[in-house]
Amino acid sequence: MTKKSNTKAVFLDRDGVINVYDDYVHRQEDFHFQDGIFELCRAAQDLGYLLLVATNQAGIGRGYYTESQFLKLTNWMIEKFAQQHIQIAHVYYCPCHPVHGIGEYKCDSPDRKPNPGMLLRGRDDFHLDLGASVLIGDKLSDIQAAKAAGVGTPILLRSNEGEPAVQEGYCYVSNSLHEIRSRFFPPPR
Repeated sequence: MTKKSNTKAVFLDRDGVINVYDDYVHRQEDFHFQDGIFELCRAAQDLGYLLLVATNQAGIGRGYYTESQFLKLTNWMIEKFAQQHIQIAHVYYCPCHPVHGIGEYKCDSPDRKPNPGMLLRGRDDFHLDLGASVLIGDKLSDIQAAKAAGVGTPILLRSNEGEPAVQEGYCYVSNSLHEIRSRFFPPPR
């Protein structure tokens, strides 16, 4: 009999959740942290959640910026979290796009959300209980990936993009990271 894991994670989309959504952010000067992201991540970490990022990065595949530029920005972002005493355990990213990708990046990768590949890799890499885990995304494709992977708590953060309404009960919908923190990651009593 296989022992069930009790390790849980919060999967965070990057653009629109960690940073303010702006098309194809790849430079520090264009990267602005969302209000409440550090408080939410610290609260989740204090409750024993691993923090993982799962982000589509089609800007790489489209040729707007390089993987090297993305990784440099990612290292800077992780350091900013570390300065807040928050550990990002891993960043998963998918540079592919099935239509607009260039060369090797033009493919329908199992990692590109709404496919669940990045979440399943996180499950395998960290021996996660996905049913006890949370995903916070700002697009329907984030929620679809969470559902396909079996993530227990998918949360849609409404952004300025006007993401289409989701069916009631399909996921939790919130207007702010502060609301998500207070509802899902309250301080221990």
